[in-house]
Amino acid sequence: MSTMKSVRTGAQNHIDLVDVERPVPGPKDVLVRIRACGICGTDTFFLHIGGMPVGADGSMRSIPLGHEPAGEIVEVGGEVTDLKVGDRVVVNPQGVPSGIIGCGGEHGAMSEYLLLEDAEIGRTVAVFPDTVPFDVAALNEPMAVARHCVNRSGARPADKVVVFGAGPIGLGATIWLKLRGVQHVVVADVIPERLETALAVGADAVINSATEDVTARLTELHGEAVNALGQPRAGTDIYIDAAGVAAVFDATVDAAKWGAKLVMVAVQKKGADIDLGGMLRSELTLIASQGYPTEIFEVTPEIVEHHERFAKLVSHRVPFTEVERAFALAMTPGAAEKVVVTFDA
Repeated sequence: MSTMKSVRTGAQNHIDLVDVERPVPGPKDVLVRIRACGICGTDTFFLHIGGMPVGADGSMRSIPLGHEPAGEIVEVGGEVTDLKVGDRVVVNPQGVPSGIIGCGGEHGAMSEYLLLEDAEIGRTVAVFPDTVPFDVAALNEPMAVARHCVNRSGARPADKVVVFGAGPIGLGATIWLKLRGVQHVVVADVIPERLETALAVGADAVINSATEDVTARLTELHGEAVNALGQPRAGTDIYIDAAGVAAVFDATVDAAKWGAKLVMVAVQKKGADIDLGGMLRSELTLIASQGYPTEIFEVTPEIVEHHERFAKLVSHRVPFTEVERAFALAMTPGAAEKVVVTFDA
């Protein structure tokens, strides 16, 4: 029996690096050797609580982690015709029958190998060229989340947009907005280094919301407008919450003009008291954005084309031999923008 190393949730705030049986692909499956896998806020959430909740008693079960992989196919089932050994692939974590990869399903991608059941190009996997490093290709899944958010926003070239939160999703949304031709995109965050990255990937301006008046700066950047009562407001058309903190809702309601939109892509850490009267006075539309119903491989060709731009989102590349350090970085607030674990060839 061949074994491999795999990361699972352990005790609260700890991973378990375990030896498990290396999967054997069936006729319709492929086996992927993982070459890079990103760490996501969902991973750290499961680690903080010590697994995945099961049942009403609050008990937890350990789950394999990792849902942002890129790798190369090393075994192909006999009935698979459109994939071959050596293909470099990114994966749809929601496209396999045994549950979402790394989010409660049977398999996790923070492993040396990943079994992909019922492998099919365009549904389970997409192939990418060797011009793109594996660590950048591993951004495919979070960039699909960011793309869905931008698609949900309906942003047009003439729109003026602010993105709250310069983490990977917010910066990804910024790139997609600019590639979509959106005229002016501002990024707001409280960490200066992240704001520098926002400018590097194409933001037109940045706001340090810890030290600057957000409404005043947005008015300066996007012009003056009014709400439904004629009260002065910023000329911003679309607000994107990629931060997940109540202060974003407060800042948006304070600044929103008549007919503005707020797109919520971040998971709120805790419930927020929303000024519903303020929303009413601006006829503010709240749009929720969850996952990537159609975008998982829609983004792949553009990541290939613009991979040097997307590479700027990766702040730390940590080898799998130091995976504990990688997760410690990802779980320390402000310590890292995007951690990608790399696997030796």
